[in-house]
Amino acid sequence: MALLERSRWYDMARSTNWTPTYVQEEDIFPPDMSDVFGLGMDVWDQYDEPYKVSFRDYVRVQREKDTAAYAVKEALSRSDYYDKAEPGWMTILKSHYGGVVTVEFASASTQARMGRFGKGGGMRNMGAFGSLDEIRHTQTQLVFAHEHLQRGRDPEQFAWAQYGNRTNNWVNLSVRHTFEDIEHTRCAAATAIMTSVFEVTFTNLQFIALAADATKAGDHVFAQLIQSIQSDEARHAQIGMEVMRLMIRAGRKAEVQKLVDISFWRNWRAFAALTGLAMDYYTPLERREHSFKEFMEEWVIAQFDRSLGDLGLERPWYWDIFLDELKWFHHGQHLGVWLLPNTVWWNPPAGVTPAERDWLEQQYPGWNETFGRCWDVITKNVLDGNREKIQLEIFPIICHMSNLAITGIPGDRFRVRDYYLDYEGRRYHFGSEVDRWIFLQEPARYKDYRNILDRYLDGTIQPPTNEGFLQYMALDEKSWGRDAHDYQWADKFPREHRTS
Repeated sequence: MALLERSRWYDMARSTNWTPTYVQEEDIFPPDMSDVFGLGMDVWDQYDEPYKVSFRDYVRVQREKDTAAYAVKEALSRSDYYDKAEPGWMTILKSHYGGVVTVEFASASTQARMGRFGKGGGMRNMGAFGSLDEIRHTQTQLVFAHEHLQRGRDPEQFAWAQYGNRTNNWVNLSVRHTFEDIEHTRCAAATAIMTSVFEVTFTNLQFIALAADATKAGDHVFAQLIQSIQSDEARHAQIGMEVMRLMIRAGRKAEVQKLVDISFWRNWRAFAALTGLAMDYYTPLERREHSFKEFMEEWVIAQFDRSLGDLGLERPWYWDIFLDELKWFHHGQHLGVWLLPNTVWWNPPAGVTPAERDWLEQQYPGWNETFGRCWDVITKNVLDGNREKIQLEIFPIICHMSNLAITGIPGDRFRVRDYYLDYEGRRYHFGSEVDRWIFLQEPARYKDYRNILDRYLDGTIQPPTNEGFLQYMALDEKSWGRDAHDYQWADKFPREHRTS
C-alpha cells in the first residue's frame, strides 16, 4: 500500500490539543510549568512550527549524522594527530568537553518539559524531538571525549567530560547558574524564548566557529562532531521563535523583550569566557579563522539583529555596553584564568608571543597599551625566573550574576568597577550594571544564591585554605591546569625584556 505524502497527514497528527472534560485545563498545564503569561488555548492553537518533521524522517536524518561522525572518528582512530596536536588545541577540547557536555544532558530535560508542558501541539512535538537531540549530543560527545582517556596525555583533565558539571568548580558553577536560570526554572513558554536566544545566536560560536578552527587545525574528528550537533540547534531555535510571535500578537511584547534582554546578556557573559578565550588565545595563531570579535559581529550580532527585526523587537537597552565589552571583557577573563590555572581542568596557553601580540593589537587596537602592559610584567617575571610572582594569592571578586571575575581595562585608562547592591541586609557584587539590573527584575529568584567566594567566606569550604578550596572544586595535582607551553613562549621575546 502506498504511503501518504507527509503534507496530507502531518498537520492533523501533530495538532493534538483537545478540550478536557474530566479535569481543568490548569491541571493538565499548570501555569508555573506551562505559561505564566496566561495566553488562552485559542492563541496556542495557532502555534505553527517552521520545521516540520516526522519521526521516520527524524530517525533517518539523525542516523545519517551519526554515521558520518563515527565514520570519520573510526577512519582517523589510528592517527597520531592528538599525540602531536598543539597544546593550545588540546586545551580547547578539554574545556569544551568538561564545560559543555553535561549542559547538553541537562538540556534534554529542558526540551522534554516543552514536550510535556508546551500548550501548542506543534511545540510539544518539537520539544520531544529536541529532547532526543540533546541525549544524542550528550552520548556522542561523551564517546568522543572518552577516547582521550586512553591516550595518556592529561587523561584526568579529559575525564571532566564525565563529571565536570556536577562539581563545585567555579567554571561549572557559572555555567549552571546561567543555564538553570534560562532553561530549568521557568515556565515552558519563557524557557522556549530564552533558550531560542541561545540557540539562534550563541551556539554559532561554540559549534560553527570552533568547527571552522578545528578544520583548519586538522582536527577533522572534532569538526565533524560539532557540525552534526549544530544542525539540530537550528531546529531547536525555532521552538521559541514561534512562541515569541504568538506572544507579541497577543500583546505581550514587553514581556518577550525583557526575557530576550536577560537571556542575551547571560549568554554573552558565558560564551565570552568559554569561546572568547578559545578563539583568541588557545587556537594556534596560524589556525585562527577569525577573531572572537569578528565572529561575534558576523554570526551573532548580525543574526540577532535580523531576528529582532523580523519580530519587531528592539535591541536590548544595554546594547552600547555590550559593544564596548566586546573589545575587552574576554581579555580580562583570560588573564584571570591564566593567573589561576590550578582552578580549572585545562592547561591555558598564555597566547602572547610577539607574533600573537601583534595579531591581538591588530584585532583589538589598543590591546598592547592595556592588557599588553599586564603581560609585559608577567613576561619579565617569567624570563627572570620569578614564577612565584605570577600566581595570584587570592581569588578575585566574583559577580553574583555571571559568577565570573569582576574585571576591567588596565593601563592608563584603568577602568574597573564593582556595581554592588545592598538588598535585605546583604551586599551583592556585580560586574556590570546589566548584571545588577537582571537581579533587580526578580530578586527572589537570585537572592539566596551563594557563589564560590560566599562559600569560602561562610565556612562551607573546609578547610578554609588554598588546598581546601581546590579540593572543594574537585581539583588535584593530576587534573588542575598549568601553563600549556611550560612558559617556553617567553623565550621568543628579546633578552632586553629581562629586568636583570
